Amino acid sequence: MSEIVEKPEQKNAGKPAGMDVSRFAFAKKDDGLVDFRSLSPEDKERLLMSGVDLDQASRSGTYLQVDHKNVHCDSCDPNVEILDITKALEKYDGLPEYFWAAVKKEQDDFTRMAAKEGLHGGYFIRAKAGMKITEPVQSCLFIKGEAVAQNVHNIIVVEEGAELHVITGCATAHNQQSALHLGISEIYIKKGGKLTFTMIHNWGEKVMVRPRTVGVVEEDGEFQSNYVLLKPVESVQSYPSIHLNGPRAVARFNSIIVAPTGSLVDTGNRIFLNAPETRGEIISRTITTGGKIIARGHIIGSHVPSKGHLECKGLILGNGIIHAIPELEGTIAGVELSHEAAVGKIAQEEIEYLMARGLDEDEATSTIVRGFLNVDIMGLPEKLRQTIEKTIEENQKDMF
Repeated sequence: MSEIVEKPEQKNAGKPAGMDVSRFAFAKKDDGLVDFRSLSPEDKERLLMSGVDLDQASRSGTYLQVDHKNVHCDSCDPNVEILDITKALEKYDGLPEYFWAAVKKEQDDFTRMAAKEGLHGGYFIRAKAGMKITEPVQSCLFIKGEAVAQNVHNIIVVEEGAELHVITGCATAHNQQSALHLGISEIYIKKGGKLTFTMIHNWGEKVMVRPRTVGVVEEDGEFQSNYVLLKPVESVQSYPSIHLNGPRAVARFNSIIVAPTGSLVDTGNRIFLNAPETRGEIISRTITTGGKIIARGHIIGSHVPSKGHLECKGLILGNGIIHAIPELEGTIAGVELSHEAAVGKIAQEEIEYLMARGLDEDEATSTIVRGFLNVDIMGLPEKLRQTIEKTIEENQKDMF
């Protein structure tokens, strides 16, 4: 298959466009890397900027995949299980409750491609019932080879009453140019379980990224997603969906996205309020410095009482496009859904206010941008928060 047509993951999700995939290699290759400690200092730094600490400090476990190969998989906590997905499928007789259960193979051309092509790995992470995992589990899907097509399938299960934080860093090597990443992720949160899922993308300028994510949250369960994209990428198309299927289930999405010239980022979140007393919140902060951002949000309320709020704010610095598409869909009387969307530039009076207090114009603009890209709402571990703040600070040099 040399060209596929991109189809929207839901109605009104963008215009279909041809995409040539013949330049990417799905065939498994072995680059000889057997120990993650043999990565170059430059690649280790790219992983660190993706939230992945190869020293495994303050981590409950690590999964690291390079191209088509799992190079490290280890749990430091007996209450959390981490396996390569192929081993998990063998151990649990195909994982019939979870494997291709939330994400459907026929969802679109990319899910069909992922199902058809050879599986290149991915992780299975399980927090055992009643266990509160105090340190995050980290995973990394790293692309080192040129023109590699990486096809992974990830499953996270938070059993009843368990709590877990997963940090996923996705990145390419420092000198790598082009790649295709297909990632199927299925998330299952059982009764009273809590999951914080933080994803940091650090791709290359010619990388195409097509993740497909669906989660199911049961009674009294909680899901929080944090997504950070600050580096150039050719294109990302992603639209994670969460189904709140039990009473009092909660889902929150936080996104921080910067799109420089040449980047196309079509992303958003969708929450289904499928049970009484469910709550959903979607908050996104986007900045274009020349690229195009399509910022989507969709909350569907079908039970009462239920509440949902969507907030999408974007800044245009220089040339670029931000297309905000907030959707609220109530199917029963009594649902409470609201949204706030704004796209514009930094207000001149804000700059003048800070300049009157001793900052020059660039310093004033940088201060406003850092405040706009506020990561405090994400509830991140301090070290990870500092890493993201450092990346934002470094990126500001390119923004202006």
